Amino acid sequence: MINNLIVSGSPHIHKPESVARIMWTVVISLIPALIAGVIIFGANALWVTLAAVTAAVLTELILGLCTRKKVTVFDGTAVITGILLAFNLPSEVPLWLPIVGAVFSIAIGKAVFGGLGQNIFNPALVGRVFLMASWPKYMTTFTLPFNLDAVTSATPLAALKEGKVLEHISYLDLFLGKHGGCLGEVCILALLLGAALLFIKRYISWHIPFTYILTTGVFVYIFGGDKLFSGDWLFHILSGGLILGAFFMATDYVATPLTARGQLIFGVGCGLLTAVIRLWGGYPEGVSYAILMMNATTPFIDRYTKVRIYGTR
Repeated sequence: MINNLIVSGSPHIHKPESVARIMWTVVISLIPALIAGVIIFGANALWVTLAAVTAAVLTELILGLCTRKKVTVFDGTAVITGILLAFNLPSEVPLWLPIVGAVFSIAIGKAVFGGLGQNIFNPALVGRVFLMASWPKYMTTFTLPFNLDAVTSATPLAALKEGKVLEHISYLDLFLGKHGGCLGEVCILALLLGAALLFIKRYISWHIPFTYILTTGVFVYIFGGDKLFSGDWLFHILSGGLILGAFFMATDYVATPLTARGQLIFGVGCGLLTAVIRLWGGYPEGVSYAILMMNATTPFIDRYTKVRIYGTR
């Protein structure tokens, strides 16, 4: 009698998803923020993004050919790295800056670890902190939106850090992006539209983004004011790169925990680190550093939150 009950290795349930399909959907989800950045800051935002994406794709292609590995430029991961790196840059930076950052992101943040699926840090954030450490003047010079004279202005977080009064900036201005900042992080409305697509497709879950944002808000509310429980939590949520980081960078499949419990721990850790850096650190923004530090803890979180194998104690 022929035994038809052949059991192979998991997974046993297959879905029509693929890495390329997921990644290109993420690219689509970032388009509203890119459009908003171009509308707010002008055509320079588009050129910076194209420069970063082109450099990221070419770097991955060249490294793949040099190492004789499978060419993976068509899966969309390099495109996402380029877009996210550009979103973390001011719109007026010289075009060589996103090119250098993209090369560093792919070569050092991804390729040296073995390529897709093996990097322990988010590549775009690796490139961003490299640029911040190397050329801080370019990375902290921002342009006011709708300003043809290209007058530089501090971000709301930087102004708050310097003790300036921010009465002229409303929550609505922060939500719509009517202030200085990096080209892809200022318009919260556009970022939420893109995040909604990822939730609808179930490519990300609520665990990391919501715990990240909630933890940051609660911590700032408790310790961010002149006295306890008086901090402007909504200002901190709508300012800087928190929304961009929470939905599009802290949810990186490779560099974040696998289990739901681990993702909750990861989100809380990101929120605490972000709030601590913003309130007491020398740098007004803390999202990039918080996510990278928590990326380093991912293997340990996975180890201590792994699910019990069915049938074992």
